[in-house]
Amino acid sequence: MTKLPRWSGKEILKVFKHAGWRLDRIEGSHHILVKDGIDTILVVPVHGTKPIKVGLLKGLINDAGLTNEEFLNLCYKKGK
Repeated sequence: MTKLPRWSGKEILKVFKHAGWRLDRIEGSHHILVKDGIDTILVVPVHGTKPIKVGLLKGLINDAGLTNEEFLNLCYKKGK
């Protein structure tokens, strides 16, 4: 199993946007993402270049309805 990336919030946002999520609003340093047809929201912290911790990233991936492998495929399709 491939390890999840240690990327900043900005880089993670790009992957979720590629998966169809869109930015709804920004509250401080937290970017709120929504997706049509899904009641769940994703809250991605963006603190400069500070990487998102693996546990939080796993939770975001799960909340988005993706598997780790699907997320990694999106990362590579995006050109990261």
